[in-house]
Amino acid sequence: MSVLSIIRDCLDALLHPSARYDALTRARHRAFMAPRLLGSLALLAAFPVFLAMRGAPTALEVAAFAWLIAPILLSWFLSRTGRYEGAHVLSSLALAGFVMAVAAATGGIESFAAVWLIVIPLEAALSASRRVVAFSFALAMSCAALLIVLGHYHLLPVPDLGTALRGALTGFGVVSAIFYAAGLAFGAESLARTTVSLLYVEEDRYRLLARNMSDMISRHSRNGAVQFVSPAAETMVGAPVARLLGHGLFDRVHVADRPAYLTALSDAARGGEARSVEFRLRRDAVRGQNQPADFIWVEMRCRPLEQASDEAEVVAVMRDVTDRKVQEEALELARIAAEQADASKTRFLATMSHELRTPLNAIIGFSEMIVQEDVLMIDAARRKEYAQLINDSGQHLLSVVNGILDMSKMETGNFEISPEPFAPRAALLNCCNLLALKARESGVDLVTRAPEDLPVMNGDPRAFKQIALNLVANAIKFTERGGSVTVSAVVEGSRLMLRVADTGVGIAADDLKRIGDPFFQAGKTYQRKHEGTGLGLSIVKGLVGLHNGEINVQSKVGEGTTVTVALPLSFAPQAREPSSNIATLKPALRSGLQDQAHQVKKSA
Repeated sequence: MSVLSIIRDCLDALLHPSARYDALTRARHRAFMAPRLLGSLALLAAFPVFLAMRGAPTALEVAAFAWLIAPILLSWFLSRTGRYEGAHVLSSLALAGFVMAVAAATGGIESFAAVWLIVIPLEAALSASRRVVAFSFALAMSCAALLIVLGHYHLLPVPDLGTALRGALTGFGVVSAIFYAAGLAFGAESLARTTVSLLYVEEDRYRLLARNMSDMISRHSRNGAVQFVSPAAETMVGAPVARLLGHGLFDRVHVADRPAYLTALSDAARGGEARSVEFRLRRDAVRGQNQPADFIWVEMRCRPLEQASDEAEVVAVMRDVTDRKVQEEALELARIAAEQADASKTRFLATMSHELRTPLNAIIGFSEMIVQEDVLMIDAARRKEYAQLINDSGQHLLSVVNGILDMSKMETGNFEISPEPFAPRAALLNCCNLLALKARESGVDLVTRAPEDLPVMNGDPRAFKQIALNLVANAIKFTERGGSVTVSAVVEGSRLMLRVADTGVGIAADDLKRIGDPFFQAGKTYQRKHEGTGLGLSIVKGLVGLHNGEINVQSKVGEGTTVTVALPLSFAPQAREPSSNIATLKPALRSGLQDQAHQVKKSA
């Protein structure tokens, strides 16, 4: 360990606690105490040598050596109180008092000691306090004026000094003052160097923080021009810093978000308060990755650097919040899905309340009448009619339950299909024949167009019949008396195109978007005067999806509806996960079924 290190450690031990945690304050206190302690101790140590060589000292010499205690007391004062400016004021007073005492005894203003008055304000300059410097200057000027006045009125004793001794003392005073001033200059230079070094250290520290922060830091003029941007911008937007300066960053802000971006910067510069805004920022493709350019969501918090003038600058911190935005959108979609599920539950309960109670009431009512046939005197014809009504109600209940069970199986992926070769024309004609009576009773003309040369297809014949029955039954149900339903089947490429077109009431655009949702029933156009569970088209959609087919729904209110189903002629079942086989609709459709199919696929 060097001597300088030992001295530095001893000085640091004397520092006041308030000065130990700031490098610049610690350097100032050390610069104040070091020359005073070392100089005073060195001169006091030389006092015995002086006595041995000089002999008995004069009163002035004793006073000079006694004054050497003052710097030690000043260092003790600073060490105990930490009052840096107060220590400099006391130092100026002590030096002024010593100079006045020596100058008064050795010739007043003409004394060799008078030149030391110049040192008083120079020493005070190290305090870095304008008040201390002004006080020291006023003190030195007052001492000089006092010496001049006292000398002018001959109030000072005239020293009996020879010319040679006077010249020697004057030279000693000037040289000693020069040395002391040089010491002050070196102290000032040391403090300045320490200040610059600390400034560089702080700049490096902040530069290091700016380089390693994931958030992007930028400085803007009031019009939004970027004057500085941290290196984190390269990672965030995929572009070098030089391309973001000026209006380069503004050009990357999404056009729709630019007014909010500029408004936040302008308000922060003008209002003097922090502002926060979220906007989209274009990010370039990252080199070496197959990631195209896209927009990211950025949260910017900005605050002014200056409080006044039109040239106020703004510093901003930008953070990539794309993940948070995605989570918010996911939560919003989940909320909407939950609301739709709740609405579906409500519709299900309302529909089931009607669809189950009506046939159950008929079954209970007519069965009670048959039980009391002796009392009511019911004849055989009436009893047969009641039994038929009970059977019809039971069949209706069975169809409702089967529809719910089939829909549940398809949603959970447990609905099994058994593909086999079958003739689609015969299956389609059979379905139309089954519904022909219902069409006649409803006053609807049912037309079937199935060419005899339709090829044999591979699929589940039960599912094909269920698709056809549901589509044709729906078409008949929603076609007014006098209308027509046309069922056709043709081959296009490797697919069978089954079309069911009616001239019924049609479906409104708002309802068309949700056709195919379980338990959804369009009702605004015809005020729900037709019974049903709302599962028909949902089951059709699921069965078509299980066959890797497509469904297309086109409709216009008052003109009718056309449903087109495309099924592969040769279907080969594949291993699938639950809820993964849902019908895929053509992009040209505006029925809303495509979005729902994609959402189901993503959830799977």
